[in-house]
This record gives sequence, structure tokens and C-alpha cells, in this order.
Amino acid sequence: MEFRPRNYSADRITHALHRTRTDIHPLLAPSSQSQLQIVAVDNGSNNFYDPLRALDDNGAVSVDVLQESDTNSTVKLTNEASMQNPDKEWISFKRFLMQRFPVSKMVSVSSMSDAIIKGGETTFEKSSTSKHLEELEDPQKFMEEGARTLTRQEYVSSLHELKDEIVRAWHAGDRVTSLKLSIKVARLLSDTSVSQFYGTVFVLATEIMDMLGDLVWERIKRKAEFSEDGTKLYSLPENFETSDICSEAKETCYNWFCKIGAIKELLPRIYLELAILPCRRFLHNNHANCLQRLVMMTRGLADPLASSYCRLYMTYSLRKLPSYDIVFLVNSVNDIKTMYSRMILAKGGAEGNLKSNMRLLVTLMEPTIEFIMQCIFKDASERQAKTVVMELGLGKNEDDLFGAFPCVSVVLHHLLKVLPIEIVSSSAVKVLHLIECNYDCSFNQCLNYRLLGFRLGESKSQIEDASAVVDKIIQVISHYDSFDEYLKVVDAFMDIILQNHMDNHLNTILEGMSKQGSSKGTTESEQTSLQSILVKLLDHHNHVEDMFALNHFLDILDVMYGSSQTIVNMHILNMATRDGYICDPTTIQLLFEISQALYDGIEFANVKDADNQPARLISRFVNMVDYGVAMERHLTFLVECRASFGGINGLKEILIHSSNCLAVKALKCGNKHLSFIKSCIAFCEVTLPSISSQVRQVNLYLETAEVALLSGLVSHSDGLLNSAISCLLSLDMMEGSKMVKDVDEILSSVRKLCSLLIMVPGNPEIGATYFLKTILSLMNSQSWVKPKIKGKILCSLVSLSASLSQNKLPYSADCGKVLGNDCLFYGDLSYTHELLSLSKLILQDLVDSVQQEPSLAHHTRS
Repeated sequence: MEFRPRNYSADRITHALHRTRTDIHPLLAPSSQSQLQIVAVDNGSNNFYDPLRALDDNGAVSVDVLQESDTNSTVKLTNEASMQNPDKEWISFKRFLMQRFPVSKMVSVSSMSDAIIKGGETTFEKSSTSKHLEELEDPQKFMEEGARTLTRQEYVSSLHELKDEIVRAWHAGDRVTSLKLSIKVARLLSDTSVSQFYGTVFVLATEIMDMLGDLVWERIKRKAEFSEDGTKLYSLPENFETSDICSEAKETCYNWFCKIGAIKELLPRIYLELAILPCRRFLHNNHANCLQRLVMMTRGLADPLASSYCRLYMTYSLRKLPSYDIVFLVNSVNDIKTMYSRMILAKGGAEGNLKSNMRLLVTLMEPTIEFIMQCIFKDASERQAKTVVMELGLGKNEDDLFGAFPCVSVVLHHLLKVLPIEIVSSSAVKVLHLIECNYDCSFNQCLNYRLLGFRLGESKSQIEDASAVVDKIIQVISHYDSFDEYLKVVDAFMDIILQNHMDNHLNTILEGMSKQGSSKGTTESEQTSLQSILVKLLDHHNHVEDMFALNHFLDILDVMYGSSQTIVNMHILNMATRDGYICDPTTIQLLFEISQALYDGIEFANVKDADNQPARLISRFVNMVDYGVAMERHLTFLVECRASFGGINGLKEILIHSSNCLAVKALKCGNKHLSFIKSCIAFCEVTLPSISSQVRQVNLYLETAEVALLSGLVSHSDGLLNSAISCLLSLDMMEGSKMVKDVDEILSSVRKLCSLLIMVPGNPEIGATYFLKTILSLMNSQSWVKPKIKGKILCSLVSLSASLSQNKLPYSADCGKVLGNDCLFYGDLSYTHELLSLSKLILQDLVDSVQQEPSLAHHTRS
């Protein structure tokens, strides 16, 4: 057996593919297409357009396609889809209402509600007895026991039992009992002592009344469509009129309205008439008089909470009609506004608990005005919206809206929320004046200023008098004692200030934020507002250096803490690392301090670096740092990063890569940097043992060994190669515990080791073929080396042996300054015989491993 001589240069030229220079990139978009677009395949044509290569007019990928609008995480009453369906919108609103006012497990109710629920339990046993009817006619006799406490589940269960009893009585033909029990349910809404539980009671009670309304509707509709013997006479169209209804059905319908009209208590009478309000269609085509009467009836309800929720149910019931005039809803809003005004006047001088109770009452009533406002302005044109504003008493004509007209603050808030943006933006200064003139305890005035800012931010066109608006806002917030209110308003107007490049106003605001934040400290709510403001600033600027140059920006950053600080710091790092290398020493130091603050908030428990965004950003920042010719300063930076971010495993690999890059960079500058290269190698040698992944540790040992060899540091290279082989020997690869990918990575590492060993000069003291023998021993001692993997490694060893036997090696280290084995052992027969002897063992092992793979052996013979 002997080795065949090779001419590697000639072989390279012979087997090289013929290359021809092309004028254009094959994936580049045609020059005629200047904007990002989608080209469809039409009629079997194969027109291909790569969207990643598409360019806009400025030669850049269209930003509109890449950006996505942020979604608000706060709870909303409706969404666009639900607005298309009133039933879905109402279901969404009811869910919101129950979530907005969560209550404890215990509910304190008055004797009235308790008596009604307890009366229902008696009814379950004797639903048709005269005793039950007497109880329904005289509920006052149950009020003597006083208030008691029920569990929430008891209250809800009682209502569900009442609902079931109504259904049972109805299907048993006992319509009177069903109506009587429904009156009991409606009476629950007269009891406002349940306070925060009232919204839940409203939802449960109105569901029962809706059920009764559906039962009555179906009964009358059946009367109109079927005869007494069940024969179908007629199918009512969806848009039927009164003339389509037979007299018997009309009589049944009229009878139901008479029964409800005879109810003594006003609130149950209104609720139940609203529940069967759609049935009016069987009697009349025009409902204006009826609706006006119901609006007037609600004015007789003295309790503000019960009155506002009754108007809420009226709004929902009106939406069931084929058509209605929103003037009835506007009247309801005006009535609520009047009610609010009286409450404010009556309790204007209240203090302590009275004032607190008043605020609670306003909060409980607020969802009703919000829902009614949404219904009024849904699909309203700008002209219709202006008419409604005038009807609400906020203008004399379309050209004189807002200004100094009286309005309740909470009503104004929900009006601003639903007004068309065109009206808001064109009358921004007047709206500001309106907010200023209407300051009362029903709503925090700063939230109205805040809402105005956000609404103006929705405008796609330029805001009229934007400078005057911001001037006024700066004047308003300068008198705020509350830092939280200050930040809430600033946050809302920040986009307008940035879009209009109002740098003077921005400096004034940042100065105020810095002073108040440093002197007073910050709460969690204030931290949230600070986070929003700083993120908007970051999104507006292109370079992190511009942010650091802003007056007071770093001072504001210093007062942040917790999750808000983490989010802002992540935005800063993301901004700093998106445009290329970071070279300015001052910027690097600031980003390093920001990274330290971010690192302190990282949760490392059971979280991989790949799933830890802060860890990824810190690693990316370290990788993007470049001190240029100040290589010693860069190495010092890497040392500081290793000490500061030791918990990020992925960062250690970046540190080793960076250190090796510095060594190669210094190598290109000449031997005068040899001491620095040794420092880089030493840094890697100290850092490498802390790498958690053994496979990656092997690769990094090999990478550093290659750098050391290129630098002529043979002894360092030998030590690193020994460490790499030791890692391979100590791999914990229990059978079945590692993926195929891991084994493939190890195979790749062994092959890389074999390639590297061609350049490594043999050491006569330990033997010229020491590393070859060590790899062969490794292969025979590891359980994870299966026959197929073993065969591939043996093939690499055969190639290595053949390469080392050549009179001229295919490549060498340090441009030939490091002597290879072709020079060290030139003409040494013992070296050649040792390679031949070792190669025989390798080939024999290779034959054995092939024979252990039957399919592979069969393929080889064939």
C-alpha cells in the first residue's frame, strides 16, 4: 500500500465550474416595476416577481407593507365586526358590563330584593295558589326583615330558578304566572342598594325579560300565521305591516300591552313594555307616539342609577325596531345630562364619604351614557353629527358649535369619543374651550384633554391651529400638581408635537417631566405613561444618538423602573442595533449601562436565550460594537461584558467570536500586535469552559485554535485542540437522548478538526500522528458513534492521512511561516511508515463499519 501523489492546484483548476459574469441579479425586480406589488399567475403564465426585491420610488422596500398598526390592549365595548350586528354588540356590551364591575363573593341586598327572590322559592312549590298572588300584589310585607347578605352564586341561582319557572309556566299555558314572575324580576332593578352588583343584576334580569318578549312575539306571530286547529294560513314576511295581521293576533297583542300597562310600579311597567316593544309592529306601523311616551315615563324614575339603566334598556329595545328616530336617544341623553347636573348641584359641596359615593354612582352610570352615545353616532354623517351636537345644547348652528356651552364633563367625554374626527379636528380650539368651561366632579377633566389629544392624533389631515392647541395644552398642564395627570395629557398630545416638529414645546415638556419625576418619584401609573411617551419619542427618531442628545431624556430615563423601564430599554437597544455598527464610545457606554439595567430585570429560570428577547437584544448590541483601531479598548469592553452579563449563555459565544475577530484584525496589522493577540487568545481560553453546550464548545475551541495557529502560536493551538478533543471524549450522549441534528453537528466538528490538523505541525515529543490516533480512539470509545457515523469519520481520517503524506500540503498556516509536516518531516521514512500503518488500521475499521450496515454494504457491492 502506498499514497498517491496529488497536485492540489492543478486539481482545483480542473474541477472548477466555468463562470460567466451576469449583468443583473437573477432575483432582481424588473426596472419597470418601481413599487411593491403582487403579480398573479394568469392563464398558466409563469411570471415571477420576488417581493423581497421590490423597491419603492426611493429605492427602498415599501414601509407601508412592513409596518403593522398597534392594537390597543384595553377593553372596548364593541368592535367593527360586532357593530354590524346589534345583537352581537349587545352581547359584547353585557360581557363588558359584568367585567367592569366585579364584585366579591358576598352581595349585600335590601329586604326588597331578598323578599322577591325568596318569594320565587315559594312560587316554585305553589305557583298557582292564591297565597303566591297575594305576595306578588303586596311586596311591602316582606321588607320588615331589613337587609341581608347573599352569596353572589345564591343571587344568580335564584334568578336562574325564576327564569326556569317562567318557562315552565309558559309551556304549561299559565301566561299570567309567567307575567307575574317577570314583574318580580323587573322589580329587582328598583333595588339599587346592590351598588356595583347592579350591572350584573341588570344583565341577568334583562335576559329574562328578553326571553319573555321572545315568547310573546312567537305567540302573536303564531296567531297571525296559524288557525286554531294548527293549520298554517299565512307566512309573515320579514318587513310585514299592520294590515297583514289578522284581528285575533292584534287582539292578543293588545291584551298583552293592556296587562303590562296595568302594572302598578312604574319601573317594571316600563321594562316589560320595552321587552315586548317589537310586538308593537302587530298593532301600528308608526311608533313615534309610543316611544315619546316611554321617554316621558322614564323621567318619573327618581333613582339616578335605575333611571339611567332603564334608558340603556330602552336604547337596546329601540334598536330591535325596523326603524326609529334617534331624537328619542338624544332626549334620553339630555335627560341623563339634567340628572347629572342636579346630582352635581346637590352634592357640589359634599366632602368625604358623600363625595366618594357620588363618584361611585357616576362610575356606575357611565356605561349607559357610553352605549347610548355610540348608538346615536353610529353611521352618522358629519352633517347629522353636527345636528345632534346642537340638539345636545352645544351649539346655536352648524358654524357655532362647542365654545362656552354648558355640559356635564362625563357626557362631554363620551361625546368626544364618538364624534366624527373631521368635526373634532376642525373645531379643536373650541373643544378645548368647552372642556375648560365644563369642569365638575363627574369626571376627571384631564381625561377629556387626554381624549382630545388621542382623537386629534387620528386625523390623517393637518390639524387646524395645531400650534394654538398645543400652546393651550402646555398652559393647562403647567398648573397641574398631579404628575400622573401631567403625563396622561402629554402622552396624548406627543404625536401631534412630534409630527409638527414643535421642538420648543418638546423641550418644555421634557423639562417638566424631568423636574417632577426627580422631585416626586413615580407611581406605577406614571411609569406606564412615561413608557408610552418615551416609546413615541424613540419611534419618531431614526438614530439613538439623536435621542441621547435630547435635553433631559437621560434624566427621565433614570427615574424609570420595573417593566416600563425594561420595555423602553429594549426599544432603545433595538433602535441602536438596527442600522449597523455602533462606533461612538459615549453611545457605547450609555447603551452598556442601559443593557445592565435591562439585564437586572431578566428572568433566567427555565427560559432559553432564544425565547428571551432582552437577552437577544443585549447579545446583538455587544456584537454590533466596533471601537475601530482602539482594539485594546474593545477587548476591555468584552471583558466587562463577560463580567456583567454572565447569565446569558449565547452572549459568551459572541464574546469568543468577537475576541477571535479582534485577533485576526490585529494579525493583519503585523507582528507588533502579537501581545494583544495573545491577550485575545487568553480571553477565549478563560471564557470557553463556561459554554454550556459541549458541541458549541468544541466548535469554539477549534475556531480559537485556528486563530492561534494563523498567528503562529503553535503551543496555544495544541492546547486548544487538546481541549476540543477532551470535550468530544466527555460528551454525555446517552443512547436515544440526543437528536440526529446533534450527532450531525458533532460529525461536522470532527471533520473540521481533521481539516485543521492538515496545518498543525506534528510534535515529535508526543508523536507526529498523536491527534490522528486520539480521534481514532475517540471513535471506538463513544457509544453515540454508530456504524454509519463511524464510516464518515473514518473517511475523513483517510483523507487526512493522504493529505499529510504529500510532499506539499494543500494549504498551510500563517502564509507558510508556520512549518507544516511536509517541511518538518520531509524525507523522514519513519513518518511515512507511521502514516501508512495508521491508514491500514483506519481502512480495516472502515471495512468493518461498512459490513455492519447491511443496506450500505449491499449498495456498495451493487
